[in-house]
Amino acid sequence: MRAHVIRFVRAHLDDPRLSRAGIAGVHHMSMRTLDRLFADQPWSVSGLIRHERLEAVRRDLADPSLRNRGVAALAARWCFFDAAHFSRVFRRHYGCPPSRTRP
Repeated sequence: MRAHVIRFVRAHLDDPRLSRAGIAGVHHMSMRTLDRLFADQPWSVSGLIRHERLEAVRRDLADPSLRNRGVAALAARWCFFDAAHFSRVFRRHYGCPPSRTRP
């Protein structure tokens, strides 16, 4: 079931409504049950969503064909709508600002 939830999260990363409650509802389980599915994982469900979205932005930033798009636009594509917040989260996660990951 955890693998199914992870696939669901990855398939819906660009949906700003993607949330722990929504995932639990779609999978007909309580949020507590969903949390238990991820208890032995490196991230909670919310942490998984954040990590996967950060990875998606990082891939976009590294893609030379997207060089003409701004960092804020790429972040917004993956539901990071506040540029300052995104920059802080990215730096905390990767240890460098998003602009340093561009080719």
